[in-house]
Amino acid sequence: MVILGILGKLTGLITVVTVVIAVVLHYLENCDPVTFTSMAEDMKTLEDNFRQQNKSCFILGASGETGKLLLQELLQRNIFSKITLIGRRQLTFEDKAYANLVREQILFQLIALAIKPYMPVKIEIDRVILTAQGVQHTICYLFVQVQELVDFEKLDEYAAVFEGHDVGYCCLGTTKAKAGTEGFIRVDHDYVLKSAELAKAGGCSQFHLESSKGAEKTSSFLYLKVKGQVEADIEALGFERYSIYRPAVLLVDRQESRPGEWLARKVLSSFSAVFPTAMSIPITAVAKAMVSNTLLRPEQKTEILENKAIYTLGTSAGKQEGKQEM
Repeated sequence: MVILGILGKLTGLITVVTVVIAVVLHYLENCDPVTFTSMAEDMKTLEDNFRQQNKSCFILGASGETGKLLLQELLQRNIFSKITLIGRRQLTFEDKAYANLVREQILFQLIALAIKPYMPVKIEIDRVILTAQGVQHTICYLFVQVQELVDFEKLDEYAAVFEGHDVGYCCLGTTKAKAGTEGFIRVDHDYVLKSAELAKAGGCSQFHLESSKGAEKTSSFLYLKVKGQVEADIEALGFERYSIYRPAVLLVDRQESRPGEWLARKVLSSFSAVFPTAMSIPITAVAKAMVSNTLLRPEQKTEILENKAIYTLGTSAGKQEGKQEM
């Protein structure tokens, strides 16, 4: 009888804890307003219209998990005439998905050449770079990818690298555990802010920053404080359009070891099926949302997309892509 009584109390306690967790997750799931402009137009139409503007972009942090998926998404949707990867080392992109996308791009260009064979074109497949001159974009769209290596400690010497881009994406970041306190601040604040300053001076009108859920410059937590501070400092630069993305814990199998994130992902992944945006988000949704949001027209110069808005926009883009393939 005593054992049964103890089991009964434990069952009751577990029930109470479960209810409390469910209430908290429900609150987190619905506390963030969806702030992005509704996709009234078909995404395919938006992509076509944007593509005709012949814009260029750069990506900071293309070697990271979000940056790699962002690049793949940009390649797949093919909305920029030029993509520049800015980083400290040459990237090889041995990932099969990336290689397949590049091959598709090259095949597309070769087909275009068959239509307009008189156009002078240079294709360097080994370096995955396509360049062209005299292109009539109404007939043929040619993709260009460039890698620019920089020393982030001497960014002023690389100002030319940031010139001539319409849109900038920043997925640059590290952790305190990996780089130490000073290294973390230098990368996540100083490098990011300096890059944004050079981009603004170089003519960039749109800047898209991957930040973090809970970012706040007055936070007592270093990570959230640094993220919030760099958000505010970049806003002060006065971009024509500035988009901040604040995802929660990213659901992704990182190549680098981050034990804390690994444990969090394992715990949160079980809740994500019921509460998909309460405390986590698939990293693919972040990449898709950043690209889709580029095509939309915001109501304000500065916009903050919290986790739920990112998830909604990212998953909506995925559904539309699926319909188009069908």
